[in-house]
Amino acid sequence: MKIRTILTLGTLAIALALVSWWMGEQSYTWFPPQASAESQLIDRLFSFLVAIGTFIFLGVVGTIVYVVLFQQASKYDTSDGPHIEGNVTLEIVWTAIPFILVVGIAAYSYHIYDRISILGPMEHVHESMAHDMAPEAPAIAPVAAESSDSNAIANPEVMIAVKSRQWAWEFYYPDRQVTTAELHLPADQRISLQLTSEDVIHGFYIPAFRVKQDIIPGRAITLKFTPIREGRYRLRDSQYSGTYFAAMQADVVVESSDSYQQWLTDAANQQLTAAYNQAFDEFQRSPGGRTGWQTVQPAPPPLVNYPGKGTS
Repeated sequence: MKIRTILTLGTLAIALALVSWWMGEQSYTWFPPQASAESQLIDRLFSFLVAIGTFIFLGVVGTIVYVVLFQQASKYDTSDGPHIEGNVTLEIVWTAIPFILVVGIAAYSYHIYDRISILGPMEHVHESMAHDMAPEAPAIAPVAAESSDSNAIANPEVMIAVKSRQWAWEFYYPDRQVTTAELHLPADQRISLQLTSEDVIHGFYIPAFRVKQDIIPGRAITLKFTPIREGRYRLRDSQYSGTYFAAMQADVVVESSDSYQQWLTDAANQQLTAAYNQAFDEFQRSPGGRTGWQTVQPAPPPLVNYPGKGTS
């Protein structure tokens, strides 16, 4: 290959790499704000994949465009192109490049997944446990300390039980015997959620946190993450769980440690009241009005100390 050709291809490869890197950086703006430490890692992986995909896409499309525009056969030329079968060098190159890409993507993805480490041990729970999340019979199980690091001792995991059912979320803070319909979290502390479902598969999904976990009936699934940005976010059911699954949402409030403790104290002093539940409310306002189709009757609104501000 001529040196001029090598330099031209090298220049094009560098230009493609720069454009791909820029596209990868742009991908950070396609998502909600990064509200958890895990979201930063997930976005970094996504940016890497976008950059790789852009480089491949532009390389393939650019080659096709170049061939169409500048490598056309003459009008009456019906001969075949160069016969490249048996070209060992070419076969090695187009085998090695995809292999290196796949191995590199797999290794980087595993590295990110290993650093996130959001899943704790799963436990089988008896059906009665999933139904009983009252203070006297908490559904949350003790979570053993996983680290002897002094920082971990100074900032122990905040353990919260999350119960899902058609179609409501309910959160229980075992340390203060508080039940709420709004998930409050302290910033910069490791959160350990124990997810259970009373009926069908639900999906715990907070887009700003980039964490998503299916909740399977009969299992207590531990999900861990670290919120880092104060604000109000939205929890959604990512799995189709029935007629009103789109209404199965709740606010997630990330606040400073002091504000979180004050909120816990205030909530603990409040009496239990029925939380607003959109599915239950709509169903009750049209009793017997479901002509032509059937649906599951929504579960009664949970009794909570703090019903939340964004649910009414």
